[in-house]
Amino acid sequence: MQVNQVKYQKTRRLLSAAIGLLTILPLAPLINRYIPPLIIGGWNFDLIIAIILSGLLTYLILKVFHFLVIPAIILLFVVILYNQFFSGYGLGSMVNDYRSIVKSNWGKKEEKKIDLIYTPSFFDAPLNRTVKSLRSKVNPTDSIVRNFAVKHSLSNYKEYYNKYGNIVRIFSLFKYINSNFQYVPDSQRDEYFASPQETILNGLGGDCDDHSILMVSTIEAIGGRARMVLTEGHLYPELYCGNKTEFEKVQQAIIHLFDHEKIDNIYFHEVNGEYWLNLDYTAHHPGGPYVSEKVYALIEK
Repeated sequence: MQVNQVKYQKTRRLLSAAIGLLTILPLAPLINRYIPPLIIGGWNFDLIIAIILSGLLTYLILKVFHFLVIPAIILLFVVILYNQFFSGYGLGSMVNDYRSIVKSNWGKKEEKKIDLIYTPSFFDAPLNRTVKSLRSKVNPTDSIVRNFAVKHSLSNYKEYYNKYGNIVRIFSLFKYINSNFQYVPDSQRDEYFASPQETILNGLGGDCDDHSILMVSTIEAIGGRARMVLTEGHLYPELYCGNKTEFEKVQQAIIHLFDHEKIDNIYFHEVNGEYWLNLDYTAHHPGGPYVSEKVYALIEK
């Protein structure tokens, strides 16, 4: 009788451990969605905290409220299945969340800082006219631009808004524009700067200046800050990310939300403690490689 009781206790402990593990694994990323990014010394800890909290919660249920174990597990998996089919956050998203913690802490994500190089021609009259013309085209308050920006800021990553905030909206907008923008050159004789309304209405076709004007206008339409960088033969948009601490959180969001991309480096400019992230149409993820570094002007509305 005593031997059977020992075997029963061992089996019960093993079963409890298995139930606890099955509960912690899906519960941790769900909790993590509501914990803001926590970066200490370049290391990401928010998912680790979520795992600890889910472990404590599971332990509490197993020890104190053991009669709720089965209902709690059933409820958890019902939530997972519901999210899988209706909110976009299912098992695949959970796997990506765990993968992102590995990439954030041990993956290759070097910050490639590139200094801005100005040329004396910055003060030339023709260039000043170009700068004024480009700046005048930025229009974040137009209803067409605003409606476009709001609609496509909600196209992706909605389930991560509680974690990362408005950067999720901007990255959703970036993904939609860069996935759908098609290059169409201007006339060989004339350089034409399209308004953001024109680029939206023509189906997202145009050249680098049309893309930059659209990107800056739509980002500002949803509360972000952006600028255009005029280089030798090219124009691209950059997103203001704040100081170093805020930029580290943006980096984490890039690695997390664009985990399907091969991210070797995140490209940005840093001047006087302000971080600006490349959003060129040639990039597959925010912070993609720069095309040109011989800068003529920085253009902000």
